[in-house]
Amino acid sequence: MAREPRTKRNPDGRMSLGDHLVEFRKRLMYSAIAIAIALVAGWLLSDLVWDMLRVPIERLGEQGREAVIAYGDITGAFDTKVQISLFIAVLIASPVWLYQIWAFLAPGLTRREKLYGVGFLAAAVPLFLGGAVAGWFVLPNIVRLMASFQPEEDAFFLQARLYLDFTIKLMLAVGIGFVLPALLVMLNFMGILRGKSILKSWRVAILCIILFAAITTPAADLMSMFLLAIPMIVLYFSAAGIALLHDRRVDKRRSAELAEYDLEDASTKDEE
Repeated sequence: MAREPRTKRNPDGRMSLGDHLVEFRKRLMYSAIAIAIALVAGWLLSDLVWDMLRVPIERLGEQGREAVIAYGDITGAFDTKVQISLFIAVLIASPVWLYQIWAFLAPGLTRREKLYGVGFLAAAVPLFLGGAVAGWFVLPNIVRLMASFQPEEDAFFLQARLYLDFTIKLMLAVGIGFVLPALLVMLNFMGILRGKSILKSWRVAILCIILFAAITTPAADLMSMFLLAIPMIVLYFSAAGIALLHDRRVDKRRSAELAEYDLEDASTKDEE
């Protein structure tokens, strides 16, 4: 007996728990395939990326310090190469697996929420990559500062895995921090957060940004802290400006609609 199409069996578009699990497995498989394919490119680029990450250590050697990246065991070099390849693969395949997450969640959203989500993803990917690059730029300052606490007569040996974990966590943390303003804009476009509320919280936001930058970078490295904090502050106020412009357009359209019935917009009145 032929299986009936889902549209006939389920005209209202609802999915059962089994259908959700099947859909989740499909999206997970697509994401895994994309990462596996990108892993080939990650393997080819791993040496180049590792050479870029070891630049701060080489600069210490150029300054007369004995600075060396060491591997603790026989498989250390291979494990490091695999870890770098996987990190690159996740970055390269990010548009695919982010879309798969979106495709899994999209059926439960309205058309307007889908459009806002697509816009958020379009902005989040370059912002995250830009934050990762910013983290890489401040890495040499952090390494140089940490090495300054060590006596000059002592050798500066770094375990490859620990150094790689530190650099990856740094770039991930800064990348996520750069994405948060885009999240504020999406919440504003969905009507959850007003632009004036974002702007009124600028003192708390700047304090949180400075604390985040201080935690991400060493407390004594003020240059790196400001290099991270300033772009994030600019992004925050840019998000507030976009939200205010959007609210103004929405309020104008809503006022025009309510004027036909001689009513006043309660949301704008409360803000006044």
